[in-house]
Amino acid sequence: MALIPLGEARDHVLSACPPLAPVELGLGDALGLVLASDLVSTEDVPPFANTAMDGYAVQSRDTAGASGSAPVTLQVVGSLAAGQPPEPPVGAGEAVRIMTGAPMPPGADAVVMVERTAAGAGRVEIMAAVAGGENVRAPGGDIGAGQLVFPRGSILTPSHLGVAASIGATALVVHRRPRVGVLSTGDELVDGGGPLRPGQIRESNRAVLLGLLAEAGCVAVDLGIARDTEAEISSALRAGLAACDAVVTSGGVSVGDFDYVKVVLDQLSGGAMRWMQVAVRPAKPFAFGVVDSTPVFGLPGNPVSSSVSFELFARPALRQMMGYEGPARFRPRLAARAEEPFRGADDGRLSFYRVSARLRADGRTGVRSSGGQGSHVLSAMARANALALVEPGAEVGEGEELEAWLLGELLPTS
Repeated sequence: MALIPLGEARDHVLSACPPLAPVELGLGDALGLVLASDLVSTEDVPPFANTAMDGYAVQSRDTAGASGSAPVTLQVVGSLAAGQPPEPPVGAGEAVRIMTGAPMPPGADAVVMVERTAAGAGRVEIMAAVAGGENVRAPGGDIGAGQLVFPRGSILTPSHLGVAASIGATALVVHRRPRVGVLSTGDELVDGGGPLRPGQIRESNRAVLLGLLAEAGCVAVDLGIARDTEAEISSALRAGLAACDAVVTSGGVSVGDFDYVKVVLDQLSGGAMRWMQVAVRPAKPFAFGVVDSTPVFGLPGNPVSSSVSFELFARPALRQMMGYEGPARFRPRLAARAEEPFRGADDGRLSFYRVSARLRADGRTGVRSSGGQGSHVLSAMARANALALVEPGAEVGEGEELEAWLLGELLPTS
């Protein structure tokens, strides 16, 4: 089977995974989701003129020429805290003691900060002149009624939710989190502890994939292990397809594998599954198709291959289903310096090295292998916080530049 370029395989997957239909969710459920429609304010923020600090509301012309050596004395006619109605009014020669956030009383056009005053019995000495509007937050100074607050496609952070609350929004129209089922297949797989019989191995792919799905913002659904029988695989896949927006399987997609996964998925998809050999290392075998509008990602069974295949294909497609667009669908990419030699594959495949990426003293990012690069060495994948790309046949020497995809936070400078 001919090797398929990574870009071609990924474009094929992305073309079949459109964003999920928009839903309305409360602010408490919208963090990290993507706006599906523009958010427009129906009111001003702040809704009224208010003071930016504690002090005295005054008529600015009364403070002309005021200084520490020549203060202006005003009569204090009242006190005003946040949440109170804006009264009493301020006339010529008068001031109102005012607290941060309180509405400006009628007649006042500025606030003298309390640090530049000296209070006495019913009077206050103003020791600094203020201009009209000084220390006053104007109505609509942050957001005006009718203003576009956030466009569709915005990724909602805690601050976005705070702004939405400030304009009175209690729910937002977003692309919801997809429910994604994870199914492992194979007679050799065993969950949990206890002694292993000859030929058995402990199942780890589901733990990894369920975690990667949660990290990507999806709702992860554990579909368990299906043994290598057509009936069991068919039953597990049908249950997953009925309950989920997408399904991820691991195992049974390599050349020479028992063909029950292939048989069942070909039946369920009406022959629409595409069984690919992608020009990447690891994660060459990969399957993808849509069954009754539900995308199915067939990942290889080797633990590292399964993880890398998820990063290359499933993660960007699922984030696209969540409404993420452009680069936001993918892991962050950056130019890095090799801190040891890397060599590309001789068989035409793009290599993804599992690496530790750290911020160097010179401000650049340095990468070095995180351990053994075999597709079964999951411990090296656990130590990696990036994937380094090496073109087929390339020789990347120490100090030379290569591309890296960040899987987590950069390590600090050592």
